[in-house]
Amino acid sequence: MRKLRQDEEGISFVEGLIVFPLVLLTIVTLIELGMAVYQWNQTTKAVNLGARLAAVSDPVATNYTTLLSADYDPTKVGLPPPTTPISIVCTLGAASCSDTALTRLVRGSDGACNSNFGSGVPGMCDLNPAIGPANVQITYYRSGLGYIGRPDGPVTTVTVQVRNLQFNFFLLGALLGLNSLPIPAQPVTVTSEDLSSTK
Repeated sequence: MRKLRQDEEGISFVEGLIVFPLVLLTIVTLIELGMAVYQWNQTTKAVNLGARLAAVSDPVATNYTTLLSADYDPTKVGLPPPTTPISIVCTLGAASCSDTALTRLVRGSDGACNSNFGSGVPGMCDLNPAIGPANVQITYYRSGLGYIGRPDGPVTTVTVQVRNLQFNFFLLGALLGLNSLPIPAQPVTVTSEDLSSTK
């Protein structure tokens, strides 16, 4: 019995069995959080691209010129426009917004979410395939820039942001009950330009 009590064979194996799950959990956590940060970064790039496209493309809002020019005084052509705050918010299915134009900003000129978009115009989902038209919100604000009677219409600021976008964990959900992590809206605002087709 004394020899059995002093026998240390297999102790390393037992210690390994105790430590192995903790090491495995740490590695899996680092990998999953790294993937979440990568997707967060790709979402930031996609929103920047979406804001740039929205600033130079046909407006998603179908009543864009009418609403933002509604109180322009035609006798004051050439003068600065009113600064009364007016905004138009466009999401998928919203009234007075073109779902086709919104989808084109998200999917690009080829209409597909593929990082190999060739010579076409990339869309937001080419950078992050998790982004769909339902996850994008575009807001046009009257900026007070430009002048009344400007041939290309009012100058606005355009804000693009994502909404209801989540990173879904694969293993951490099963191990820790952490199933998803919401990705913030990450709004990007730019000043509109000519707002003509980027085809």
